[in-house]
Amino acid sequence: MHTGRDVLLRTVASQWRRLAGGSLLGAGHQAGEALVPVLIGVAIDQAVAGGDWGRLLLWLAVLAAVYVGLSFSYRFGALVGERAAEEAAHDLRTAVVARVLHPGGGAEDRLPGALTGIATEDVRRVGAVLMAVLAGVAGLTGLVVAGVLLLNTSVQLGLIVLAGTPALLWLGHLLGKPLERRSAVEQEHAARASGMAADLVTGLRVLKGIGAERAAVERYRRTSRDSLAATLRASRAEALQNGVVLALTGAFIALIALAGGYFATAGDITLGQLVSAVGLALFLQGPLQLFAWVNADFAQARASAARVAALLSAPPAVPAGDREPPEDVAGAVRLRSVSYGPLRDLDLDIAPGELVGVAATDPAAATSLVRCLGRQADPEAGTVELDGVPLRDLDPGRLREAVLVAEHDAVLFEGTVTTNVGHAPGAAVAEALEAAGAGDIPPGTPVSERGGSLSGGQRQRVALARALAAARPVLVLHDPTTAVDAVTETRIADGISRLRRDRTTVLVTTSPALLAVADRVLLLHEGRVADEAPHADLLRRNPGYRAAVLA
Repeated sequence: MHTGRDVLLRTVASQWRRLAGGSLLGAGHQAGEALVPVLIGVAIDQAVAGGDWGRLLLWLAVLAAVYVGLSFSYRFGALVGERAAEEAAHDLRTAVVARVLHPGGGAEDRLPGALTGIATEDVRRVGAVLMAVLAGVAGLTGLVVAGVLLLNTSVQLGLIVLAGTPALLWLGHLLGKPLERRSAVEQEHAARASGMAADLVTGLRVLKGIGAERAAVERYRRTSRDSLAATLRASRAEALQNGVVLALTGAFIALIALAGGYFATAGDITLGQLVSAVGLALFLQGPLQLFAWVNADFAQARASAARVAALLSAPPAVPAGDREPPEDVAGAVRLRSVSYGPLRDLDLDIAPGELVGVAATDPAAATSLVRCLGRQADPEAGTVELDGVPLRDLDPGRLREAVLVAEHDAVLFEGTVTTNVGHAPGAAVAEALEAAGAGDIPPGTPVSERGGSLSGGQRQRVALARALAAARPVLVLHDPTTAVDAVTETRIADGISRLRRDRTTVLVTTSPALLAVADRVLLLHEGRVADEAPHADLLRRNPGYRAAVLA
């Protein structure tokens, strides 16, 4: 996996052709702007002062042609720069989303709001660097051209520009350092507040149910207040930088105009040259303000680039293996001396096509088993195998094609029931919905974000139907019926047994209805298999099992 810095550099470099074209147009625009006061000065000396109307019309025509070129270069230069910035932001956004969705995981430990902030605002700021580079090239061209023209008008004026401009640019860079630091803090606090808001909205019903709305609101208020304070600090730093640079720029321009007036009264330059010098001094305000904006933009972009690079460089939770799954997956699953979290030296064998129930006395052990079976994490010791091939040797993406883990908290996406269940043929979707006890939900029923338009039971049944419709050789279901009534649960158990016949299925649950249809049930206690038998036998002979599934 490439480092985040490599991805950032490659994304920016991919726009170099557009950037070069836009920079050329921007440089042409600034050069033309610098020529305008010079042309006006020449017109004054050669036409106005001598009353030559022919020359005056000629120089007016030249000025008109220059303004046409200025309009063209500005319009198309800005268009090229904006497109380069948007394309770079799009490519980075795609890379961020791909990293978050990478089968190897490792990036999902951040709050959803933080991930959203990185994929939107941070990425936008990094892409805007291209526009800032274009503006910087244009501004530098304007300064160089203006300096050369002033040297041609008066060596002393040119030297003032050439000596003062680098000092102003360096000062602007130094003033951007506090803004960079405060922008990084601002983005962190904003992401935290956004993530907390998303979590509160998602769990709104739960909060109302337990009467915790006031505590949640107060917690969010504190977080939002911290975010506001960080934003105000960043804004003050930006205002200070812009204000100081603007004041110094004004003083610099006034110095040039004052020097030009002195040289004109001394007879060193003509009236037209004085107009040109003053016009060039006023023109310099534009490039210098451009550089102030570029410095501020770079300061904010550096902070955002660090956040994007950190996300893209996040190591995967599980490394990619170099072996392929078997061409025809039989579905034999084996764990040998697996230790992970509460699991301790766990051994178990699941035959191809077997429907196995796993009941755990510790919910954390069930969650750890599910994570290992889906290779969301590799065990601390021991091996998990699929058809004799250790999962750690397989690429997580290819493994997902053979083993599907349907977690308890699976969410739905905005669309319809059909689009959530998958792209299987219509008959397969209908069959999966029926097996999941969701046959009473019309396939075209609209589904809002995260399934909020459906009841808890409907969401759970549609999510189960999605897992069944995928028809993977190995399916691991973790508590798929906690939000449905007992009658529906029994119907779902029969549907799973029927639809998954001859395909390996692992039911990690304490539901008696689901465990009753399993070929055999494994009882996990203290991280190991404490007993195994059909559900009815375990109920009769094992008090610990009865306590786990009938509590």
